[in-house]
Amino acid sequence: MTTNPDNPDGAAVIADGFGLKGPRGWAFRGITFEAAPGSLVAIEGPSGSGRTCLLLALSGRMKPTEGHADVAGLRLPRKMAAVRRLSALGPVPGVSDLDPALTVAEHLRERALLQRRFDGSLKMLLRSPAERRAAARARIDTALAAAGLDLDSLEKGERTSVRDLERLEALRLSVALALIGRPRLLALDDTDLKLSDADREKAWALLRSVAASGVTVLAVCSEAPRDALRISTTATTAQDPASSGPRGKHARPEQPVPPVQPGQPAGADTVPTTLTKVASEDDTPKNSQTSKNPKSSQNSRSEKNDADDPSTTNDTNDTTGKGKTDALAEACRA
Repeated sequence: MTTNPDNPDGAAVIADGFGLKGPRGWAFRGITFEAAPGSLVAIEGPSGSGRTCLLLALSGRMKPTEGHADVAGLRLPRKMAAVRRLSALGPVPGVSDLDPALTVAEHLRERALLQRRFDGSLKMLLRSPAERRAAARARIDTALAAAGLDLDSLEKGERTSVRDLERLEALRLSVALALIGRPRLLALDDTDLKLSDADREKAWALLRSVAASGVTVLAVCSEAPRDALRISTTATTAQDPASSGPRGKHARPEQPVPPVQPGQPAGADTVPTTLTKVASEDDTPKNSQTSKNPKSSQNSRSEKNDADDPSTTNDTNDTTGKGKTDALAEACRA
């Protein structure tokens, strides 16, 4: 684990029984660890195990459900706004994505303007425009150097569009944008996603250097390096038997479906045994077109009884239960 506890710029992170429950169950639960300022903390686990939710909760972007965490002495969830001011997000899909239509220079200039607008001191606002531009340029150069991004090595220099960047170059740009604000905590998602083995080593080397400068780094990954403080979310997502979610470990078993009786349409209620027996004694041809209509079926049975027994009257055409029973009895005696 890479640490620099003597640097006061980093943020110590302490979690105790930290958990977050959403509409579909627990995203993560029972997270307990302690990281000194300037630590490299790797949050590992498969996709869907709550890694991103834990990252956003520790950086003050999501409100936890149980337990607590202290970031630079600020208690979560009570001090979420204060934690957001001292932390910065690197690449987090759906939260801090790069705009593929903008160039590298446009991203850097926009971030510098936002930093001066919202986090600039009164002393900086009193400076001349030339001094403010020089200070912003110096802050950008420092962040690019810390992220290891050389603009001259890009295909079109700083005018290169984000869509034309390689995966590792886009990661370096996101880290540089986050470091412009001089955060005490850096959080980034999908650190090793779509990286070759060589690029993965370069990415971890970058994060080690950021941590060595004193900034505490929280990095989500599928496989953590050995020298990082490893936090796993795989064993904490299915501890509540009442929870239900995409993992489905505690899903209720499906109820057995009763068998469908002969001649019964799918999804219909089970036919009583007595009615089934009566239906089996019916001599009406099954392939007859009139069998689809109950009234036509009753008329055909009445016509048969009239032909077999001249004494039979039209009373056997009664549609009540008693009329059906009398008609079948007459047919059996014939």
